Amino acid sequence: MRAALTSAVFSVLAASASAHTIFQELYVNGVDQGHLTGIRVPDYDGPITDVTSNDIICNGGINPYHQPISQAIITVPAGATLTTEWHHSLSGADPSDPADPIDPSHKGPVISYLAAIPDATQSTVTGLKWFKIYEDGLSADGTWGVDRLIANKGKVTFTIPSCIPPGQYLLRHEIIALHGASTYPGAQFYMECAQLQITGGGSTVPSTVSFPGAYAGSDPGITINIYYPPLTSYTIPVMIFTVYGVSSDRRCL
Repeated sequence: MRAALTSAVFSVLAASASAHTIFQELYVNGVDQGHLTGIRVPDYDGPITDVTSNDIICNGGINPYHQPISQAIITVPAGATLTTEWHHSLSGADPSDPADPIDPSHKGPVISYLAAIPDATQSTVTGLKWFKIYEDGLSADGTWGVDRLIANKGKVTFTIPSCIPPGQYLLRHEIIALHGASTYPGAQFYMECAQLQITGGGSTVPSTVSFPGAYAGSDPGITINIYYPPLTSYTIPVMIFTVYGVSSDRRCL
């Protein structure tokens, strides 16, 4: 049984070697902000695998940004619903591509963070303080956040907290693909950052983490065999913003 699973894993890795993805479109309360608008997107859809690299912040190092980098800052009311959209290439949706929006083998969580920033278009992103506002990991039925992303044709929907201070922020939106994560480096990190101006809001300042630093190669949510023995639970890296009430209610208390 284990030998068969090992063989299947190697087949998955070989078949999905270039089945990557890019976050490339953002909707605010259902309104499309435009393709590549306000998002720092790379031309190449490859992953980051080194959690100690500055590339883990917003990509754009070993995967250089598409030029010119968008200078748009997207206005988002506090408490608004955001929908992100991922695709295999910057060409957008391709129904003929079996790996669009991402290859189904790339099981793992989908996560969103925010960081306040003086100027959302500034090139320097080191030293920012990030807090997690959304996560979707392994469900009781064995499906992953990535499975739900694929079922929704590349779209993921979540809510901006209503109680955080107004100002400019970066939204760091991420997939951690775990199909090769039984050793480190093996997990694949796909992330892009969107440039936001949050309006309204309150005065709650959440606890934060730093990138790099928030993730370690030894974390159980980063180095893990998702095939054998079969998983019954999964620990998503980093605690979510704890000002929320129940997990299904993304409003601030």
